[in-house]
Amino acid sequence: MEHGHVGLLGMACIGLLIATSAMAGSPAPATTPDSYAKPGQRIAIGQGRSLNLRCSGSGPVTVLLESGSHADSQSWFRVQPRLAEQVCVCSYDRAGYGFSDAGPLPRGLDADVADLHALIHAAGLHAPLVLVGHSLGSNIVRRYASEHAGDIAGMVLVDPPAQDLGRFLPAQWMKDDAALNRQRDAFIASCEQGSEHGQLAAPSPALAQCIGGPAPWESPAVAAANHARKLQPAFWHTLRSELAQNVSVFAPSVPADESHGATPLVVLQAASTYADAPAGMRKSLEAARDATQQHIVASSTRGELRKVADTSHDIEMDQPQAVADAVSRVLKQLPAKRG
Repeated sequence: MEHGHVGLLGMACIGLLIATSAMAGSPAPATTPDSYAKPGQRIAIGQGRSLNLRCSGSGPVTVLLESGSHADSQSWFRVQPRLAEQVCVCSYDRAGYGFSDAGPLPRGLDADVADLHALIHAAGLHAPLVLVGHSLGSNIVRRYASEHAGDIAGMVLVDPPAQDLGRFLPAQWMKDDAALNRQRDAFIASCEQGSEHGQLAAPSPALAQCIGGPAPWESPAVAAANHARKLQPAFWHTLRSELAQNVSVFAPSVPADESHGATPLVVLQAASTYADAPAGMRKSLEAARDATQQHIVASSTRGELRKVADTSHDIEMDQPQAVADAVSRVLKQLPAKRG
């Protein structure tokens, strides 16, 4: 069922508060709720396409969650219930992922920002919003804030990836990394072709690794839904295009003229982003990450960097309360809304 009406979406946030309020003060859920095995609200954004939106909670401010590369709204299942205790919070599936329709290629920042703008206005989300972006999602949020500043009240950027790695790492490392990217693209291309010919349901040994097993936090119902979606060509078309576009997204440094004025902005830095990297490269990778995040913080007069201990790059999974706390810090800086 597709909705684009402001009142209907507002009712969804209030109605779902009943389901989430029982979780107030409780630990983050260990397993993805079965509700993620089916769509939330499919919002028509034009050109015959719809994006899947999940909203819960209630309040004068709306928080919208933007996932990282090749992730969807499920990545926020430990954060969203915590935020729903104090605000209306929504997550969504980008085009081609989750329960959203595929979008035109290539799937780069321009396409993602255009879809996000269409979604916010088609769904009648109450702007200005607080945008929260993880990894690649932080690039989408920053680009959106630069192009549609009037829609944005504040930002939380969850471990923004390092930009301009070539300035920090040896040329041979960059060359080897490019070769690995080509190998990855060839593998994804084989999965893409297999999906187009219906060969992933009962894959050959060569294609058996395309889908893989479920993540440890997926419930059986969610794992089954995820498996079914990865049989479809749309997922592989989107994934292959997004990863190819990411090369150009992360190659340059943060623009010197990027400015978000006095918009409240919190950058969360993970303690163990590069825990799996070769020991000899870890300091250089961290230096690139630190420089990137410091430049982002400096883009707002109210920018702030907060380090999060005991977490991988996926802070929203490992330390969901840290994300909720960062959103609270932004909310406290917003002017009081009058009825």
